[in-house]
Amino acid sequence: MATAKGPLQGRCMKCKAQVDIKNGKETTMKNGMKAMKGECPKCGTKVFRILGKA
Repeated sequence: MATAKGPLQGRCMKCKAQVDIKNGKETTMKNGMKAMKGECPKCGTKVFRILGKA
């Protein structure tokens, strides 16, 4: 998923850097907030970013 500014980014805990989320899928958490799940294009680790309620 991409925004007007470019691809959505999240923090990879393994690389310790902001990376573009690869194969991102939008999900809804238990509390109703939206999030994006995907993986790091460099190391393949799971990347998770909370998007908010909007």
